[in-house]
Amino acid sequence: MLLVVAAPAFAAQPADGKPPLDSTKPGATIVDSDVRQEEALSKTEAGKVITAIDRTRDNIGTVRKTTKLDTVDIVFLTDAARSEGGPPPAIENKVKQHQEDVAELRQEIEANALLFNAIDSRRVQAEDVLAVGFDNPGKVVIYAAAKPPK
Repeated sequence: MLLVVAAPAFAAQPADGKPPLDSTKPGATIVDSDVRQEEALSKTEAGKVITAIDRTRDNIGTVRKTTKLDTVDIVFLTDAARSEGGPPPAIENKVKQHQEDVAELRQEIEANALLFNAIDSRRVQAEDVLAVGFDNPGKVVIYAAAKPPK
């Protein structure tokens, strides 16, 4: 006598009865990270932005490995937005000097769920990201040549 028992390939719901991907976290956080924004002029932030661009090669690896951050700060360099003519010459020249690294950084940001969702939540396109800074543990600063959403 042959007895065949069919078992479901997977359970429809987890054993705890909650639907999958149920989250009680507020929409202000993305992957447990607080996303903040500020507006600044590129002339006042130029030193920080240029230093961050110079560190792009090192920061690519950090972006690739980043899975958790306490804070994501997005600095909108409003006078550097495309609608305003782009970044000032000092920043633009530095971006051109590190063109391949900046392009790779932007690709890594798009591939990183946490960082991509953070910039997307503020309507920043990866191509507008000039640099990132990881000066403090658990925190990243993203410099964007863009204006904040209205």
